[in-house]
Amino acid sequence: MLALSRKKNEAIIINNNIEISVLEVKGEQVKLGISAPKEVPVYRKEVYIQIQEANKEATNMDGIEALKNLLG
Repeated sequence: MLALSRKKNEAIIINNNIEISVLEVKGEQVKLGISAPKEVPVYRKEVYIQIQEANKEATNMDGIEALKNLLG
């Protein structure tokens, strides 16, 4: 992991097309701004984990078997 220090209004660039800027710092909370191409998904980690878990449940073999039974 790369650890960088940034102050308000400073930014980092990732892969020439993603910019992450520090917009505000209040106590222990930091507000970030992210500029990325539309085809690059950007999620908070807790939301990303929920999406991954939902996808895993959706691909559960029991669910596939139940769907096959419904479709005949």
